[in-house]
Amino acid sequence: MPTRPTIPLNKLAPEAALRRLELAIVRRLEGYLQGDHLGLLPGPGTDANDARVYIAGEDDVRKIDWAVTARTTVPHVRDTMADRELEVWALLDVTPSMNWGTEGVTKRDLGIAAIATIGFLSQKMGDRFGGYIMRPEQLRRLPARSGRSALYGLLRRMLTEPFVPDHAHGPMSLAASVEQLSRTQRRRGLRVVVSDFLTPGDHELDPNIEPEWERSMRRLAVRNQVLAIEVVDKREIEFPDVGDMLIRDPETDFERYVNTGDSDARARMDAASSAQRERIRIALRRAGVGHIQLRTDRDWVQDIARFVLAYRRVANMLHAPPQGVAK
Repeated sequence: MPTRPTIPLNKLAPEAALRRLELAIVRRLEGYLQGDHLGLLPGPGTDANDARVYIAGEDDVRKIDWAVTARTTVPHVRDTMADRELEVWALLDVTPSMNWGTEGVTKRDLGIAAIATIGFLSQKMGDRFGGYIMRPEQLRRLPARSGRSALYGLLRRMLTEPFVPDHAHGPMSLAASVEQLSRTQRRRGLRVVVSDFLTPGDHELDPNIEPEWERSMRRLAVRNQVLAIEVVDKREIEFPDVGDMLIRDPETDFERYVNTGDSDARARMDAASSAQRERIRIALRRAGVGHIQLRTDRDWVQDIARFVLAYRRVANMLHAPPQGVAK
């Protein structure tokens, strides 16, 4: 298990590196995350949002809805929806399988780097950016705020989130986390789900059998634009030739020695891993969400840029007016 982040905050989002990141990425991805909205208006808005449970230390006590609190005997707050504002919510999976990394960076920190990219781009028009951190025992909410300093604070809290030890158990799963995100954030916007999309104990390779999180992703995509960022490590899909190797699942009790010097054994493991990733790809496509696969041994900036360029071509075709009709 890692003891500290593999990408410190001063390398992830310093001012100088941030300017370089904007020059390298924003000019290529301009327009993808901004949407066709008019920008942020002054004030918190006048339309009431759904009531949710009060979180001490994060919510303003002046927003407590006393009528709902009296009926449920649990403190609830009711937010207001700002007019014509895009809200981006990122869900980060920090379960034990995300602590893996053999190329100098863990899957968890690679996911945070992807969230940082989305945050840098969406902050251009003053939109709000919030986050959820999925641990086995709970789903931690980071309030959505606008501004560059607020984004730095969110990234710092994600980087300094305590590591989850191996074999940690709890009621929270990816499907339950996506469901809670869909229920609590009813305002339409952009939703980013960062995970390896591996379910403990799920050994199914048939793409026709839905993973347990597929229905939740499909429901989330009904009202929002959803971007699924799948993070993988090279050694999860390409097993090395290192002789006898102990393969251990950090989220279950599975352990087995495998002779990686046997070319047939490596070929079977690579084929099973490829089938597993193909099942995830097909499930995300059925759910109707955007899908980016990032690897710890590749340039994640190029992977995101390649996805956005392909998305632009598809969007231009979908949004083009019918033949003979002026736009």
